[in-house]
Amino acid sequence: MRDVLDWSLVYGVLPAVLSGFGVLAGVLLLARRRRTWWLRVVPLLAGAAAVVTLASAWVVDVAWRPFPDPVPWRVVAWCGVGVFAIALAIASFPGTRWWRRGGAVAAAVLVLLTCAVKINAYYGQFPTLRTVFGLPSADQVAFADNAAWVASPFLPQPGKAMLDGWVPPADMPGHGAVSQVRIPPAVSGFAARDAYVYLPPAYLTAHRPLLPVLVLLHGQPGAPVDWIDGGRLGDMMDGFASAHHGLAPVVVVADDTGTELGNPLCLDSRLGNSESYLTVDVPDWIKKTLQVDQDSRHWAVAGFSYGGTCSLQLALRRPDLFPTFVDISGQTEPTLGTRSSTVQEAFGGDESRFRAVNPADEVAARTYPGTAGMITAGDADGEYLPQQQEVYAYCRRARLDVGWLEVPGGHTWQAWGAGLERSLGWLAVRTGLVAR
Repeated sequence: MRDVLDWSLVYGVLPAVLSGFGVLAGVLLLARRRRTWWLRVVPLLAGAAAVVTLASAWVVDVAWRPFPDPVPWRVVAWCGVGVFAIALAIASFPGTRWWRRGGAVAAAVLVLLTCAVKINAYYGQFPTLRTVFGLPSADQVAFADNAAWVASPFLPQPGKAMLDGWVPPADMPGHGAVSQVRIPPAVSGFAARDAYVYLPPAYLTAHRPLLPVLVLLHGQPGAPVDWIDGGRLGDMMDGFASAHHGLAPVVVVADDTGTELGNPLCLDSRLGNSESYLTVDVPDWIKKTLQVDQDSRHWAVAGFSYGGTCSLQLALRRPDLFPTFVDISGQTEPTLGTRSSTVQEAFGGDESRFRAVNPADEVAARTYPGTAGMITAGDADGEYLPQQQEVYAYCRRARLDVGWLEVPGGHTWQAWGAGLERSLGWLAVRTGLVAR
């Protein structure tokens, strides 16, 4: 059963087979011999499906705006195919027997499944059947199994990187562990969902090193589990650990939005105390619960999209806590859609309050001598690549130590995962895990 649940929904046999059945089902829905069907019904249904789909896209992108980035046209097109299939099935009902109506419904379902597979292939949000059903990843374990502190942790020699003196002990496992945990909002009161923790192989030993910490943030809409499912965080970090004798940062994937569609702008405002949660509650829990490097000079924060913008914000507002950051496919500034709507809804119309927490204004107003960051984006991301280029430019103008990393992909997991994975070596140097 485990092998079936871990079949890929993005590449390989399963999506190809589902797509083949979907094409066949679409042909069956269209198959009719009457001229009126082809000359009147099909064009009418196609036009109606197009109108419904485009109107829905307009509502999401313009009227409602539950999230700042628009729905890609490729996704809109596949949604239109699904609406068209439903319309064809319904139009075939009159004057047909029950078994033909049942067949039309089954064909429409197959087309809808194909549309879902194609949309998922674009985003990469659900890489396997396991993630679709919301089942724990294969490497997920109860946190209590690894929570006990060891009596004699490994410490590197002064001035040396962790890797320089580390010898993997005999009891070190071949893989790390992922656990779902609750990080209470003791100070902030922020309505946070469960977080996830990745513990590398070196942590799971009786003589563990005090490893650096990476706080990881998700996008909006989204949830912490997105890094586990779409980002395949366990596999990514295990790959890095395998190349570094079991060493990797301890990763804490925290909730930065509170709800799937929430957008608290990574601040303390009338939208929620997200900043206090991420800079007080989460670090306090890490220091009390995890046996890690307590020196925040060896801590980092990273995220994608909304989480990327949030990473930059936290690094600028709390450089003492997060002197290292990775902003993956983030925005030019925190936003609820437009500058005016953001200022009105979050700051009561006071633009000076917004400018006081806007990254572009912050870097222009002060210096950050100990801070360094990596700005990354997908080369096919028409919406966020230009914004990240602008972020990189204003950081460089302010003499903030930032690097630029452009990876293949759009505003999808192809670029988000690569943005983090290709930054891990730089992060390891910054956090004292490996030598320069």
